[in-house]
Amino acid sequence: MKKLRFIVLQALMAILLLTGSMDAGATVYNWSRYDLSFETPDDGFVTFNSPTRFEVQWEDMVMTVQLYSQDKGNEKKLLTENLQRKALGYNMYDLHNGKIKVKGFKKTYSIDGTMPDGSRAIIADLVSKHQNLIVEVTVVYLYGNREIVEDMIKSFAENKKQQPNHDRKRQKVQSKQKADQEKQKAKKQQEQQQQPARKEKLYDA
Repeated sequence: MKKLRFIVLQALMAILLLTGSMDAGATVYNWSRYDLSFETPDDGFVTFNSPTRFEVQWEDMVMTVQLYSQDKGNEKKLLTENLQRKALGYNMYDLHNGKIKVKGFKKTYSIDGTMPDGSRAIIADLVSKHQNLIVEVTVVYLYGNREIVEDMIKSFAENKKQQPNHDRKRQKVQSKQKADQEKQKAKKQQEQQQQPARKEKLYDA
């Protein structure tokens, strides 16, 4: 039986807890702050871990999990438009709406496509039933890993608690719309900084 291992966050709080392996060759992560759990293949290397974002990669695959709060309005319209915008931001092509479904969530929206380097990608938004939360899972993978990718996304589970998680109540999660606005603002500021300095005309004394 495999020993329990722990991933320690190098910030003020530990966010993801590696609880062990349910099946041979698999690692189960428990995001206790949001009562979320999911399963990935073993030997993944965690490259990013924050209160609202987690990234793990293998030799032939990268998975990113990003948390957002739900925007008000037409859920289907907002999320499908956000998925299209994000895919285009990655310069993905051959786009089509995915058919993946994740049990235990209110709804799953996804988009599939090909990255500029020829690798495949899927972006899935999992809408929580129990909290104001969208779990966005992005996986970039090489051809032949599709079944593994779908298994990872379908492994996401949400455990409803009767009492509110007080830590979660204090944790603010951005909406996707606000996150996109901040990205656009940062991009504009970066472009302004990269503009050549204006030449000043010098006058002889």
